[in-house]
Amino acid sequence: MELPEAKLLELGHHLIWRIGKDEREGVLVVRVGLASKTAKFAQLPRLAPATDAEIEAFKQAGKIRVEWVD
Repeated sequence: MELPEAKLLELGHHLIWRIGKDEREGVLVVRVGLASKTAKFAQLPRLAPATDAEIEAFKQAGKIRVEWVD
């Protein structure tokens, strides 16, 4: 299902995200969820900050995990 760009932009206003390193697993984690689930983000293990160079290295290595926070 492909959504029109206007719908995607509208949906984007209701999302929050966090990005950082899971140093135990050696991957970059992108967490995405609805703004109403902000409290759940706080319950998840902390992610370490990642520099732009580190993000690029994870991307090149294919070590990115996207998590939907529900």
